[in-house]
Amino acid sequence: MGYVTRIVIIGGGPGGYEAALTAAQLGAEVTVVDCDGLGGASVLTDCVPSKTLIATAEVMTTFDSSYEELGIIVADDTPHIEQAARVVGVDLGKVNRRVKRLALAQSHDITASVTRAGARVMRGRGRLEGMQALDGSRKVVVTAADGTEETLTADAVLIATGGHPRELPDAQPDGERILNWTQVYDLTELPEELIVVGSGVTGAEFAGAYQALGSKVTLVSSRDRVLPGEDPDAAAVLEDVFRRRGMNVMARSRAQSAKRVGDRVEVTLADGRVITGTHCLMAVGAIPNSAGLGLEEAGVKLRDSGHIWTDKVSRTSAPGVYAAGDVTGVFALASVAAMQGRIAVYHFLGDAVAPLDLKTVSSNVFTDPEIATVGYSQADVDAGKIDARVVKLPLLRNPRAKMQGIRDGFVKIFCRPGTGIVVGGVVVAPRASELIHPISIAVDNNLTVEQIAKAFTVYPSLSGSIAEVARQLQTRKAGGAG
Repeated sequence: MGYVTRIVIIGGGPGGYEAALTAAQLGAEVTVVDCDGLGGASVLTDCVPSKTLIATAEVMTTFDSSYEELGIIVADDTPHIEQAARVVGVDLGKVNRRVKRLALAQSHDITASVTRAGARVMRGRGRLEGMQALDGSRKVVVTAADGTEETLTADAVLIATGGHPRELPDAQPDGERILNWTQVYDLTELPEELIVVGSGVTGAEFAGAYQALGSKVTLVSSRDRVLPGEDPDAAAVLEDVFRRRGMNVMARSRAQSAKRVGDRVEVTLADGRVITGTHCLMAVGAIPNSAGLGLEEAGVKLRDSGHIWTDKVSRTSAPGVYAAGDVTGVFALASVAAMQGRIAVYHFLGDAVAPLDLKTVSSNVFTDPEIATVGYSQADVDAGKIDARVVKLPLLRNPRAKMQGIRDGFVKIFCRPGTGIVVGGVVVAPRASELIHPISIAVDNNLTVEQIAKAFTVYPSLSGSIAEVARQLQTRKAGGAG
C-alpha cells in the first residue's frame, strides 16, 4: 500500500503539460522536463504568437475592406490629393512586443497550473537511458543548462518534444532577412517586400497577416494552389481573396535557394527564375524533435520521417514509453497533442480511455477569412472513402453577412445518404473557428441533418447558414450533390 506511480514527461508543450495536469490529478508523482518554458512551441513560438499577430492583422483587414461599404468616414489630415492613401498603419515593433509578452504570460500561467497541481518542473533536456529494467521502470537522464545531470526513475515516460522548422540547405535563416516562423517576432519594422516560401497552413497564415499589415507579399507555392491539404473550394476562395488584395501568388514554383544580397534577399526558383524582396520567410514544414533522446536504444521505433510510431492510445513500441504531439506526426494540432497526452496517462494509470479518433478533430486555418473543418473531407468523398451527400451554401446569401459586408465564404456539410447523419463540414468565414463547433458536436454525437435543421438559430446570424444547409440536405434525394 502507499506506492505512488512515477511518471516523467519529456517536453512541456500541450501534449506534455496536459498529460502532467491529468496525471497529477489522478495521484501520480509527475516530473516535467522542459528546456524552453512550459507551453512549448505552441505557446512560445507558434499558435499563441501567430494568432496574436493575426488578431492585429484581422482588425486592419476588416477596416480596410469594409469601412467604405458600411458607410464609415475616416477623417484625418491626409492632403486631399493623397486621400486614397491608407490612413491606418501598424507599429510592428509594438505588435511584436505585445505578442512576446502574451506568449510569456501564457507560459507562466501554465507553469503555475502544473506546479499547483503537484507536478515538479525541471529545466533541462531529458533522454531515455537504456532498456526497461526488470521491475518495469525506466531511467531518464536530465541535463541542465550548466551541464549537471540528474537521473530520474519512472514507471512510465511520455515523450512530447514537438518539432522545429525544416530548413532548406541553400536557404539558411539568419534571423534578420531570411527568417523561419520562430524568428519573425524579433522584427521591429514591417517588411516592405516579404517573400513567403511555402503555401501550407503556416505560410498562408503569415502571408495573409503581413499583407494585411501593409507588406507587399509574394507567396511561393510549389503546388497548384495554396493550402493543398485543405478543402479545394475553401482554398480557391482564399487564393481569390489573396490575389484581390494584391498578393502575388506564384503557383507551381519551387524555391531552391535564398541568399542575402546587401539589404535584400534573392530567392531562386527551380526553373531558374529569381525573385527579390526585403525579407524572406521560410515555411516549408517541420521536423520532429526525436534525435538525441536515446529512443532507438530504448526500443522506441521511429518512422522514416523521424516521427515516433504510436498506436491509438499513444503507446510506442517500447513498454512503458508513450508519445504525444508533433513528434508523433499524427496531426500537428495543439488540441490533438493534448488529447494524445491525456489518453497516454489514462491508459497507463488504468483509467477509462477511448482510443484517439481523428474523424472528430476540428481544425482551423487562421487566415482571413478563416477556414474551419471537421470530420470527413471533400477529398475523402471524392476518393470514395465514404459515401456522402454534400451541400455548399455561399455566405453571400446570409442576411447577417450582408449587413457586415462579408462577401467571401461558405458553409458546407457532408451527411450519409440514407440516415442523414452528419460526417463532416467546412466553414469559410470570419471567425469560422467559432462557427465550426455546432458541426463538430453533430459529428461527435452522430446527429442528423434533421436534428440540426430543427434546432433554433438566432435571426439574423451567420450560424443560420448551418441550419439552412442542413435543411437543404434534408430535402435532397439520396445521391444528390451541391
